Amino acid sequence: MSLIHKTATEIRSLLINEEVSPLELLDALEARIAEVDGVVNALPTLCFERARAKAAELMKKPVSERGLLCGLPVAIKDLEPVQGVRSTWGSQIYADFVPEGSDCVVEMIEASGGIVYAKSNTPEFGAGANTFNEVFGATLNPWDTSKSCAGSSGGSAVALATGSAWLATGSDLGGSLRNPASFCSIVGFRPSPGRVAHGGAQPGAYPPDMGGLTNDPFGVAGPMARNVPDLALLLDAMVGVHPSDTRSIPKERGDYVEAIAQRRKPLKVAFSADFGITPVDPEVASIAEKAAHRFEELGCSVDVAHPDFTDVQDIFQTNRAIAFYVGKKQALENQRDKLKPEVIWNIEKAREVSMDDIERVENSRARYLRRSIEFFEQYDLLLSPATIVPPYPIEQRFVESCQGHTFSNYIEWCTIAYAITILGFPVMSVPAGFTDSGLPVGLQLAAGPRKEADLLSAAALYEEAAGLSKMVPIDPRVSA
Repeated sequence: MSLIHKTATEIRSLLINEEVSPLELLDALEARIAEVDGVVNALPTLCFERARAKAAELMKKPVSERGLLCGLPVAIKDLEPVQGVRSTWGSQIYADFVPEGSDCVVEMIEASGGIVYAKSNTPEFGAGANTFNEVFGATLNPWDTSKSCAGSSGGSAVALATGSAWLATGSDLGGSLRNPASFCSIVGFRPSPGRVAHGGAQPGAYPPDMGGLTNDPFGVAGPMARNVPDLALLLDAMVGVHPSDTRSIPKERGDYVEAIAQRRKPLKVAFSADFGITPVDPEVASIAEKAAHRFEELGCSVDVAHPDFTDVQDIFQTNRAIAFYVGKKQALENQRDKLKPEVIWNIEKAREVSMDDIERVENSRARYLRRSIEFFEQYDLLLSPATIVPPYPIEQRFVESCQGHTFSNYIEWCTIAYAITILGFPVMSVPAGFTDSGLPVGLQLAAGPRKEADLLSAAALYEEAAGLSKMVPIDPRVSA
């Protein structure tokens, strides 16, 4: 088996035993990127010279002092600046920006022995669940290159699926870790807010007009991988307090890799195909439901149920508009011609928001959260499709309609993901199966407040039962 086809956990063992060096891993990745990335465009910015310098520096230390990742390479989403590496946010405005500092999440990974070698493609400012921008172009789905890989962490998902990454970072507001995981048959994990520090760690990490601190209550950074144990390994490397992110919280006792080994089985699980709030493609719903019933094979009861998610649109869309206005108002005023229409719409939507709207939404969210907490006192997990459709044509900017329902805006098709976002509970996507045409479908798993360890353990048990994790990496399947 080639290095590319080994899991991150296997690669880490080789590093610990000094059977392979970080430099050899970088060589393997560089060769694989040359082989496949011209087809899918997942990693448009490479920094192998920096990576080799960091690896050589790390290798001067004894293996026991090289950190948890011990020299494992990690791809970083292009919403997270890396010191000295072109960081664009997929925006023409920042197409040539080279940061003087790194994001908190990058610092945490490098402190844990991770080696950054590439930036992964993302839609402009991460807006829209289809990975294309005017700087680098579109990232294509490796299962069918005529299809979207979703977004906004699409480049990371495709790099993992094609073997040009063992581990990668993503971020998630409206489903950006989960949507591309679903479309690419890999694993994406949205942790509780504060679990993973993010934002500008040093002066110069972000452009002055962007700020760099989190300006919304729901956006998080998180890990992506080909399987659940690998994902737990990267999460262990990411978590903990960083002084530049005042929301960051201390690392839990034990680690997430250990939590998986403990095999904590959920007892009572709920499944809903639509949460009562969104249309869903029937084939996707059927595949997700079949996947959910694998928990019965593990000895769990599976009920059809979900919390009352009334008011999800009002809560999410209002908060999202405010966050866009705070973070992007200067760009709108100074360089409107360089913004895509969806971003302009989202910024301008905030101008309609009044203090009465904020009062209404905040009180609605308090009730929404209380209902959901009560639900998770009865159920260990809530399962659903991770996305409501299979991968769609790359030329389509976003999903405009489903099952006769026309969506009111470019992000509404992701309702099934952001219904969980606004709870702040940990949630992830794991492979559920494939459509008759061979396109991936993901299963969304959500747990109660701060239940990352329990969620990962349950996901690992499901993954063993499903047997789908070994289907990646693949060579891109070029559409005729």
